[in-house]
Amino acid sequence: MLRLMQSVVVSVILASAAPLSAQEYPQLFNVIDVASDDVLNIRQEPSASSDVIDTFAPDATGVEVIMLNNTLRWGLVNHNEGTGWVFMRYMQGQGQPIDHYNMPVGLSCFGTEPFWSLYSEDGIWHYDSLNDPPAELEIDIAQDSGIAQDFRRMVRLTGPDGPATAFIYPAACNDGMSDLAFGLSISLMTGPSAPLLNGCCSLGTK
Repeated sequence: MLRLMQSVVVSVILASAAPLSAQEYPQLFNVIDVASDDVLNIRQEPSASSDVIDTFAPDATGVEVIMLNNTLRWGLVNHNEGTGWVFMRYMQGQGQPIDHYNMPVGLSCFGTEPFWSLYSEDGIWHYDSLNDPPAELEIDIAQDSGIAQDFRRMVRLTGPDGPATAFIYPAACNDGMSDLAFGLSISLMTGPSAPLLNGCCSLGTK
């Protein structure tokens, strides 16, 4: 069964291999150069003439930009239960801190069918599911690509049911319940005989 799990993960890696360049998005940004009595507009489309659907405060921080449009001037962000676009002139990347276990700080992941979620904290993945009791999966190793700002991770963990494996990789992802968008995907097996779970991941949220 362990050999089967390894084969499944290898297949996922090959199918989702990214170019050997810096994975810049998703990334966390701070709003800059907006007057204290003003706001940064979130627009329905990447255009200054598009409808304003929400706003960010002039001192907003930790805004996750999922991707850029084809002009590289507008960034896709989540708001409420949907997405919108902000003008990147007023956004400054804050960089993504990596913890001592080689995981992005604040990473959280989730999926449906069945509903499950996890967040990474101090070398432990805290896993919850409607179908299973809560579990703590301890990171044995989180292997990266060696490329800065590339959030791909091949993760080996130990949980209550034995060895667990996960692969995090850049890919457009949707939770299937809203119009929110995410830039990271995950495939996860919580044990050697556990089903393969697929879901989305976000930076800086729990």
